[in-house]
Amino acid sequence: MNRSVSKTKSRRSKQELAGLSLGQITTHYPTTYSPDILESFPNRHPQSDAWTTLLCPEFTSLCPKTGQPDFAHITINYIADKKMVESKSLKLYLFSFRNHGDFHEDCVQTICNDLVKLLAPKYLEVVGEFTPRGGIAIFPWASYACDASEYQNLKYQRFLNYCPGKYGRSGTM
Repeated sequence: MNRSVSKTKSRRSKQELAGLSLGQITTHYPTTYSPDILESFPNRHPQSDAWTTLLCPEFTSLCPKTGQPDFAHITINYIADKKMVESKSLKLYLFSFRNHGDFHEDCVQTICNDLVKLLAPKYLEVVGEFTPRGGIAIFPWASYACDASEYQNLKYQRFLNYCPGKYGRSGTM
């Protein structure tokens, strides 16, 4: 059986990759919130529904009141439409929150909003599992669905069934 795959289907063209900063010799780590760092690439299969899950177990931000660091595990689940997020740009974007002072819920909603603006996905959710500080762990969840009824229904069902940890690292999709 011939297992070779056509090069046009298995590799991205130079033109598709031209706008991405991936592979630059020097990586600039932002010191302030930087949504402009986010990059996307074309989804080759927008007709298909497929989950993409991205995990960031080392997310940090600052408490806007005390300036103390907050630590979280961020889970991003999405169903792409025409674009997908480039992972190195996402890493740098999430790193840009390191010196950003905002409440947990605002960080998670901001990440969701920025990714929706970049990708215009069919469905997207962001879960933050913030470690306890002062004896309280906070697990904010934000989601988006395009106008199609099946994705609106998905958003509604996941919202109704949400509980801490369900869609993050310790739960199931």
